[in-house]
Amino acid sequence: MNTVKETVHIGGITIHVYQAQSTAASSCPLVAFFLLHGRYGSAIAIDNIAKRVVDLTKDCLQQNLLVITFDHRNHGTRMVNAKANDAWSTEHDRHNERHAVDMYSIQSGTARDVSFVIDFLPAYLYPMGDRAIVEWGVAGISLGGHSTWLSLTKDKRIKTGIPIIGCADYIKLIEERAQRSKIPNTPPYFPVSFLALVKQSDPLSTPYDIPDESNPFWGKNILVLSGEADRLVPWSASEEFVKKLQVGPGMKKISVHKDVGHECTEQMVEEMATFIKEVVLDK
Repeated sequence: MNTVKETVHIGGITIHVYQAQSTAASSCPLVAFFLLHGRYGSAIAIDNIAKRVVDLTKDCLQQNLLVITFDHRNHGTRMVNAKANDAWSTEHDRHNERHAVDMYSIQSGTARDVSFVIDFLPAYLYPMGDRAIVEWGVAGISLGGHSTWLSLTKDKRIKTGIPIIGCADYIKLIEERAQRSKIPNTPPYFPVSFLALVKQSDPLSTPYDIPDESNPFWGKNILVLSGEADRLVPWSASEEFVKKLQVGPGMKKISVHKDVGHECTEQMVEEMATFIKEVVLDK
């Protein structure tokens, strides 16, 4: 596998950029795809997935692929409070009362970081303007999948999204988790100000099911990868939203993997790479 990995530091964030060796010597237009890791993970933890996606798409002739990784807020090199990554638990030392707020703040912050990196990355990689990034996409696993939905919602520049074992309906997901953990959906676990924020900013707050350009997903390419046996982020929490979602001239594909739990399988990675290759790079 001939993968070139370059590391740059943008505004205090360490960014890793992967590309095929042939891409580095090419003059073809570039498509940049963020790959976001899951809760408790890091950019290093998905190094092999990034390289695998590059390897599976390296033969594309029309456009070349860059895969971008970085640590979520409060993860990896950006860790400041390990407790904030924990969930509700019957174990006192693992119980995080603020789980609902903490998890949303991290995924929301990561979506903002994606937009921030889009602003600056071309200037860092190609200061002479010798290459052009012509399209942006985001794929994410678990917590990264939640961030993928938010990035698709918030940034018009992001044309393709691949949420893997992620969820677009945060309130439904977290309230079901609270019920299983015997946590009331009232303050302090669910502050009123927090619920108001989510209802204002989550994908559900948008006209996602309206077939026109008022819909932020209109014209975008979306591949949803979920596990049928996933208990942590069950497909049932996303199903209604995803099935109603309208993308118009874009493409929507739903792939729920039988007997797969909360994991990103090799089959999912291959399906992600195929989607990127066929729908984005070779279009």
